[in-house]
Amino acid sequence: MKVAAIGLGSMGQGAARALLKAGHAVTGVDPNPAARTAFEDAGGTAVPRAADIPQGTEAVLVLTVNAAQARAALFGPEGCAPRLAPGAVLVVCATMAPADARALAADATAQGFLYLDAPVSGGSKAAHAGTMTVMASGPEAVFTAAAPVLGAVAAQVWRLGEEPGMGATMKVTHQLLAGVHIAVAAEAMALAIKAGLDPGQVYGVVTGAAGNSWMFENRMAHVLAGDETPHSAVNIFVKDLGLVEAMAREVQSPVPLAAQAMQLFVAAAAQGHGGKDDAFVIRAYQAMTGIKLPGEA
Repeated sequence: MKVAAIGLGSMGQGAARALLKAGHAVTGVDPNPAARTAFEDAGGTAVPRAADIPQGTEAVLVLTVNAAQARAALFGPEGCAPRLAPGAVLVVCATMAPADARALAADATAQGFLYLDAPVSGGSKAAHAGTMTVMASGPEAVFTAAAPVLGAVAAQVWRLGEEPGMGATMKVTHQLLAGVHIAVAAEAMALAIKAGLDPGQVYGVVTGAAGNSWMFENRMAHVLAGDETPHSAVNIFVKDLGLVEAMAREVQSPVPLAAQAMQLFVAAAAQGHGGKDDAFVIRAYQAMTGIKLPGEA
């Protein structure tokens, strides 16, 4: 297929490359020249604006940060809609509120496009490998049209219903767990360091014991390495846990743990760490306790 991949960030870059490997003709879209160069070096074509994609593009994979960016890339003044083939399929993977997903789907349908509400998980490693998990909702015809794209980027596609917004609802629920797990992993590591334990040994014990989680194993490895490269940034969880709190208010379901975790991410961002890897929410604990992280003098 002739595919546009909008957003060449940590996960978008990998997903775009996975589409290339699957044999699709892929145009990557990103305002960042370094991201475009990286994709071109991998064999793709890259443009700075969604309005610059090839005429007649049949599918769009959207991996922007939020709903506002997705809307601008699709339907804004510099959006890709006028360049799309009739009946093109929009696979929108940005994390957003369910109401935003429903509104985007309605606008896409009104313009004659197919819309798949398709948030993803798995991180940059899974994106590059084409093994992301997709939590999607939309009519059967949309899944059929999106199958060549989904087959290239995902190892598992969950069909959560025909109504747009169910995929977004699942992703927001998932991000509650992800954000709380990262925050509590940082809390445990900070406590261990403050109490005098060797952080490398703590990591070894926990990852081989019942208290382990995927987030502890993945994110605390970044802390041990002192690697603040933002595979997923602190600011992402300020946004995503905000979506959790908003959805919880809407349906009147308490989320006290998510609220506590959000305040820790907000604290880390306020200290200037918002652009760093989300594992470095641990710097909020460092500010309170004065601990030295691995690699620090």
